[in-house]
Amino acid sequence: MEFPSVLFLVFVACVVLAYNACRRPAYQTVVLTAANIVFIGSYLASLSEVIPLVGFLGLSYVLVEAVRLTRSKPIFLLSLSVTLVIFVYLKRFSFVGDLPSLPFPYITLGLSYILFRVLHLLIDAHDGEITEKLNLVTFFNYTCNFLCFVSGPIQRYQQFVANGRPMATPLGDDQVFLALLRIINGYLKLIVVSGFADYFFTYLRRRLLNGSNPASHAILAVEYGLAAILYAVYLYYNFSGYMDIVIGIGKLLGKDLPENFNKPFLARDFLEFWTRWHMTLSEWFKTYLFNPLMQALMTRFRQPALVPYLGVAAFFVTFLVMGLWHGTTAIFIVYGLVMGAGASITRLWQLLIVKLVGRERYRELGRNQFYEYLCRGLVCAYYALGITCFWVDLTSAGALWQMVGPSGVLAAFVLLAIGCAVAFFLWDFAVRAVAGTVAVVRSQMRAGMAGSFWAAGNVLVVLLAFSFFHKAPEFVYRGF
Repeated sequence: MEFPSVLFLVFVACVVLAYNACRRPAYQTVVLTAANIVFIGSYLASLSEVIPLVGFLGLSYVLVEAVRLTRSKPIFLLSLSVTLVIFVYLKRFSFVGDLPSLPFPYITLGLSYILFRVLHLLIDAHDGEITEKLNLVTFFNYTCNFLCFVSGPIQRYQQFVANGRPMATPLGDDQVFLALLRIINGYLKLIVVSGFADYFFTYLRRRLLNGSNPASHAILAVEYGLAAILYAVYLYYNFSGYMDIVIGIGKLLGKDLPENFNKPFLARDFLEFWTRWHMTLSEWFKTYLFNPLMQALMTRFRQPALVPYLGVAAFFVTFLVMGLWHGTTAIFIVYGLVMGAGASITRLWQLLIVKLVGRERYRELGRNQFYEYLCRGLVCAYYALGITCFWVDLTSAGALWQMVGPSGVLAAFVLLAIGCAVAFFLWDFAVRAVAGTVAVVRSQMRAGMAGSFWAAGNVLVVLLAFSFFHKAPEFVYRGF
């Protein structure tokens, strides 16, 4: 059941209507449980395909309860290891390819995000933050919530339970309208902006990877830079559009799902970028990997002068693991190294510049507009080139490297950084110029005739784009 499909919209309409038909918690739990089962079932060709998922969930529930009851460190470490080993085996990471696989096909969709939730439960149960017995139905709905099943956002269990309480009053007209407007905005991003970016990116990708591109070295560098930035636009609007859709649907069900994006291309360094991009993923890794790793390093190396450099090492490891999580093939090792290098270089630069000019002058430098736009351009260019790993495998990456060459990659990076910096400046200038008008329009859009016309216009644009492409672009993060 793909999100940009009529079937999904019909499914959501039925779930929302059924859920809001009665305010009794037991009834609403039944509706959500049934919705989650139907959603997962829509991806199955046969019942056997869900057996590994059911087994993973059942074992995870037992392990979480064992850790909660005992709070034993050996049991916790064993449970953590078993969970990770089974996950790696089911996902068929490249380094376990020689092991025998299960003798039937099975779905792995959603497994990566289920892993985050299970690990969170194990760690919080061991730390004593989860003390009450997990209800089996609540556990299933938390790990397999159809809104977050495919690709997040990654919600904490405590927040999920709090959201499960019935609303004191039914949804008002304004709340429904704003939720629908956000869903429509999500489809506008997903189908229109992401669709056109993907259309032009696909053309450039074919030119770059066909093996017989007659273009000059300089033209190849420009084409590679354009392909990289188009893919970054596609990825952002595809993923953030999906988030708008599920958060809007959540509002119609009285659920407050966490935000996952906060204008990431305003970031002036790579570390800030990851506090704005896929925020629930970044927060998860900060809480459950970076902070414990940093604490362990500081316990081992107690010299205060080493602390900043321990942070560099912890950032590298965290971003490397985050990169490896994205995929099961060797190219994602490269992606993890690139992300780890970006985080480490950023932190080292911050340490160096503070040492050279002092903290106060560094703050002043950060307020300089030229420096700000240059930094934003560099961040965008680095990330755009880094996620090349999402659209090539190791073989085609090698071929692309040979074709473009180190100097071509560097040229693409410089051109992208300058181009993005100029584009950000022009965009901000235009936004400031029409800020007053936009504020008035937004206030009128919230309800009444103007808002209805705006929503209808967006729907029309989505339908026109859908008819142009004949199908919506695939939701990119469902592959992770």
